[in-house]
Amino acid sequence: MTEFIQPEVIFTHESDLDGYVAGALLQRLAKKLFGVVVPLEAYHYNYWKTRELREKSAWVADFTFEQRLDKANWVVFDHHATNWPPKFARLIHDTKKSAGLIVYEICREHGLGSPALDRLVHLNNVADLFLENDPQFTTACDYANLVKVYQFWNLHALIGNDLEKLLDHPLLEVMAVKRRVEDPIGFAWSKNFVTEISPTVGHVEIVIGNTNLVVHQLLEQRATKFPVLVTLFKRANNLVIASFRSRDGEALKVAEKLQGGGHANAAGALLPKSVKNIPDAIDYLRAVLQPKAGAPLNTLESLFAGIEAGK
Repeated sequence: MTEFIQPEVIFTHESDLDGYVAGALLQRLAKKLFGVVVPLEAYHYNYWKTRELREKSAWVADFTFEQRLDKANWVVFDHHATNWPPKFARLIHDTKKSAGLIVYEICREHGLGSPALDRLVHLNNVADLFLENDPQFTTACDYANLVKVYQFWNLHALIGNDLEKLLDHPLLEVMAVKRRVEDPIGFAWSKNFVTEISPTVGHVEIVIGNTNLVVHQLLEQRATKFPVLVTLFKRANNLVIASFRSRDGEALKVAEKLQGGGHANAAGALLPKSVKNIPDAIDYLRAVLQPKAGAPLNTLESLFAGIEAGK
């Protein structure tokens, strides 16, 4: 049976169901092993990459393993591709499994498995890896959409790490209706509203529908000329998130230019605080991804701060 050192904190990805499931399961595992509730912190990629990592011990879920995480008494549970071989940290890694499934397999070793969790972790795995040939793919996307629509900490306030409460939750009825009614309408509208960010990146306007599924259809049907599609979402705190999708591994390369991260074909980035609305976000993306000659990229944030001030 796998042995672990007690972590000071558990870190996970804030943006999706996989981070939620993996983080909640790690809290449950820590409670079983050490008899304490270890604090859970969740971050978007941009904030995660700038957070100082002073803890002497930690568990990290659903974030790419990189040099700064290679610390003694740190354990990383992840499925993103990495180029950094662990020297000090412990990396539990499998690119063919979601982070939630990686963690759950360890939970089962310690007697924390159940039929309910089996089902939920499978649905999460299907959604996160976008296994569209799985017979439960549509249902899995409804579950994943819960975090997209209601957001990580709102769900956490409702159920905490009691993941079983997500199964057949009444909010899933909302997701199912949105899928049946909104997705076809949203796809038909959005395919006529794709604008150029750069020669290889197009911005998709979404008015209704599951963003991931609408964009997936656009890429699958080659309804646009752009190999990478980006959607933009403004959160209640005025932060703007850019989500990139592709079919040939280009999405991550684009997100990394914005200090973001994710998978080869599904990645995201949090835009600077100076970008407070969607039109400014589009201008910002164009400036970064198609910069003017002589304009250093490290001056872009100040440039847009000036734009907002009316300069």
